[in-house]
Amino acid sequence: LKIVNDFHNHPLYIKAITERMNEALARFGSTRPEDVFLLFSAHGVPQSVIESGDPYKLQVEETVRLVMEHGCWKSPHLLCWQSKVGPSVWLKPYLHKTIPELARQGVKNLLVIPIAFVTEHIETLHEINIETRGQAERLGIAHFEMMPALNDSATFIQALADLVLKQL
Repeated sequence: LKIVNDFHNHPLYIKAITERMNEALARFGSTRPEDVFLLFSAHGVPQSVIESGDPYKLQVEETVRLVMEHGCWKSPHLLCWQSKVGPSVWLKPYLHKTIPELARQGVKNLLVIPIAFVTEHIETLHEINIETRGQAERLGIAHFEMMPALNDSATFIQALADLVLKQL
């Protein structure tokens, strides 16, 4: 039995995210990429999990840093966390509290990047693309886009193949 523990910094994974982001940025038409706020949103976990030594937060932060370097965008960006449940403190800032703050700052063009989500599911399709989109529109964010998850991206599949082949 061989296990791939993580791939948050695999060059082809970073490239796949960058490709999807470029596709999503193209939906902003003539708006310059630096005029689009890039909001990375990852699934949150309780803060206690991170304090006990789990590397997830650092890995997601590294992915965001590498994606921004690879993409060479000059856009403002932020990493937030979503899907909090229960009374405990989870990683912050929370997605649903970040949107009003961005609207107060005058953000008009917003691309939400579901970072660390590799397929579409309830957190991307409903929480981001329905709930968060609706919140952003009500608060005056004029152009909201969500980057599709990697799903069947050829580059992502190459990354997965590379990870498997290195384990053989």
